[in-house]
Amino acid sequence: MTAFMKRNLKVFFRDKSSVFFSLLAVLIVLGLYVLFLGDQLVKSFEDKLEDPKRLMDSWIMAGILAVTPISTTLGSFGIMVEDKTKKIYKDFRCSPIRTSSIAGGYILSSFIVGLIMSFFALGITEIYFAVKGYGLLSAMQFLKISGAVFVSVLTSSSLMYLVVCLFNSQGAFATASTIIGTLIGFITGIYLPIGSTDKSIQYIIEFFPVSHAASIFRKILMEDPIKESFRKIPEGGGVRADAVNEFRLDMGVDFNISNHDVTTLESILYLVAAALVFYTIGIIITGRKNRG
Repeated sequence: MTAFMKRNLKVFFRDKSSVFFSLLAVLIVLGLYVLFLGDQLVKSFEDKLEDPKRLMDSWIMAGILAVTPISTTLGSFGIMVEDKTKKIYKDFRCSPIRTSSIAGGYILSSFIVGLIMSFFALGITEIYFAVKGYGLLSAMQFLKISGAVFVSVLTSSSLMYLVVCLFNSQGAFATASTIIGTLIGFITGIYLPIGSTDKSIQYIIEFFPVSHAASIFRKILMEDPIKESFRKIPEGGGVRADAVNEFRLDMGVDFNISNHDVTTLESILYLVAAALVFYTIGIIITGRKNRG
């Protein structure tokens, strides 16, 4: 399994176009924020809050950290589709390598790619904050985000494994990649704050596991900016607390499902449970196809 995993990693990183397109969804989100969304979001808060620029920058970078595992693990699983298309997969099945080891090699390589690219995105976030004069993350913040990255990549890899198990042609995979790359920003509440969407859309966003990863990243990155930005709002009578709570719900920092405030621990458990379910279903589908 280890040798097969290394083979997949070499194939992925050797193809520079695959690496680039695996980051395409991230680049789209960043480009839209820089060119269009950023100024609009900042202007909508500049009369109410102090330094809304830092607040919105933290919000979008948290979203990018949530999207990166999805797009990069999906790109890594492109090797699996290519092996099927070129009939290389049949050669592997005829070799002494067990089918479980083959599946494990694909999954592990995708997970490692997701981790590498996610920490690369985290490094870019650190550089961006430093250039903007926001300062670097504290050691505790970095540890929390590192843990969130691990869980986020685990869930994203499992979801993309399940998706890729359904395709046997590169054309179908390319189409699915385009659709996922386009929709991921909406489903995770990045292109539009969750509070500005219809209730039915909000339910979808709150149900989607990766949205919970985005929520965790936002809680960590936006903790200090929220405190600073809401200082000009009077504290008496719970005015400031109500304004902060409304903002956190509208921007997808917190989720309230059936009048229950979802905690960070609950989001983590939901992500882990979703990963187990997705991996299980994907392995079952793979096993049936192999028997067929």
